[in-house]
Amino acid sequence: MRYLELPTAKRWSAIGLGTWQFGSSEWGYGGDYASGPDSEAARIVTRALELGITVFDTAEAYGFGRSERILGEALDQADADPSTTVVASKIFPLLPVGPVVEQRGVASAARLRRPLDLYQVHQPNPVVGDRRTMPGMRTLQAAGVVDEVGVSNYSLDRWQEAETALGSRVISNQVQYSLVARDTERELLPYAAEAGRAVIAYSPLAQGLLSGKFDAEHRPSNRVRQLNPLFLPESLRRARPLISTLREVADAHDATPSQVALAWTIHRPEVVAIPGASSVAQLESNCAAAEIVLTPDEWRALNDASDRFTPVSGLSATVGVARELLPFG
Repeated sequence: MRYLELPTAKRWSAIGLGTWQFGSSEWGYGGDYASGPDSEAARIVTRALELGITVFDTAEAYGFGRSERILGEALDQADADPSTTVVASKIFPLLPVGPVVEQRGVASAARLRRPLDLYQVHQPNPVVGDRRTMPGMRTLQAAGVVDEVGVSNYSLDRWQEAETALGSRVISNQVQYSLVARDTERELLPYAAEAGRAVIAYSPLAQGLLSGKFDAEHRPSNRVRQLNPLFLPESLRRARPLISTLREVADAHDATPSQVALAWTIHRPEVVAIPGASSVAQLESNCAAAEIVLTPDEWRALNDASDRFTPVSGLSATVGVARELLPFG
């Protein structure tokens, strides 16, 4: 495993574990992912710790708190070392004023059975500014409920405004980042590199598009993916050159396209990728990506293939998704 160079008390692994699936049914995961010593979630968390993963990401919105409870129990069953694990959660920003932030942070910590190593604002609230949110974060830090504060889906300006409002560093910004979602590179990554901050990349495999498992003739049946324009037949056809490049690089490393896509995401030293895992085998595959070192030529080839990929968007995407989901003639 590789680790970031951050001014934090604990080391952050470059590959973390996203745990949305532990408490949510929309991905098709069943009772095996519920809590309990024999649950798949417990096996995944135990193996993650063995492989050097330190970052475990959840949120109060994931399964309405079930993900937090399942993760907390799994960490206890694995006898996770509290001095090394970085347990991160997020507050859903509905009226995120100071007293609400305090109450919700305490509730998340109780479900997780431990203080929050990282507490993030899940989305920027368009009405409630961070100057009203961050006092609650400061109180939680002073009480020892929260260590580091982070944000999610913030622009650079708002990230910096949040730091001003907190009066200290906001250590991370969790955003979508992958070979098919690279807006982060314009401002957020340069700032993180310069300021000693981290970008936490969610959906680093673009919901599985970059695994190479899907094409126009073999589309996902999962409802969440069906709502994503990336998985429309035309988008999947346009993705073929990018997937081909991933396969070529993967062959050179005796790896999979997914592993190469993750290696590309964490190629920058300020990035943590938090893919989910539906099994121990998938978790192990994700962790192996940290051992892949891309050559400069491979890095450029992947960037060039990414630049050439343009998925269906706008009105065409809306119509396309509607046609897939509604019984049109």
